[in-house]
Amino acid sequence: MNRRPGLSVRLKLTISYAAFLVLAGAVMLAVVRVSLLRYVPDNDQGLLGISPNRYLLVRMFAPSAATALGFLLVFGVLGGWLLAGRMLAPLTRIADAARLAAHGSLAHRVRLTGPSDEFRELADVFDTMLERLESQVGEQQRFAANASHEYCAPRWPSRRPSSTSPARTRPTPGTTSSNGSAR
Repeated sequence: MNRRPGLSVRLKLTISYAAFLVLAGAVMLAVVRVSLLRYVPDNDQGLLGISPNRYLLVRMFAPSAATALGFLLVFGVLGGWLLAGRMLAPLTRIADAARLAAHGSLAHRVRLTGPSDEFRELADVFDTMLERLESQVGEQQRFAANASHEYCAPRWPSRRPSSTSPARTRPTPGTTSSNGSAR
């Protein structure tokens, strides 16, 4: 089957996990900035002339916030890649079983263990389908073998006299049959 290449499901999940994590981090940093910095005065002296003003706090806060968001991005990508791979592992096993079945090996089963979830249900349905297919193919092979045997060696001899069969003659009175009794 020819399909145009695209992003894999694993990569899509990784990107979505990382984006969600970075978005959650950005929202949290925005809440901290809005809720805490609104109480800091925006003048040259700061609060009572002894604390930093809003401009200095933002300048000190911004690099730390950017570093935290960068860490969340890296952590989200790596963690998302591992998590997506772990979540999609049963699907890989099902795909491998489907490939084997496509090449004619109907005896292979997925036999997925673990919790009863959507992947387990899919694997169980796939195993049931393979069992039925294997049974049907076996019945067809037995039928074909029996039909072939019947075609080559019929069960009932034909009623036509053959030149190779011995001629049947009627015994004459007084002759004995093959078991020695008189007829």
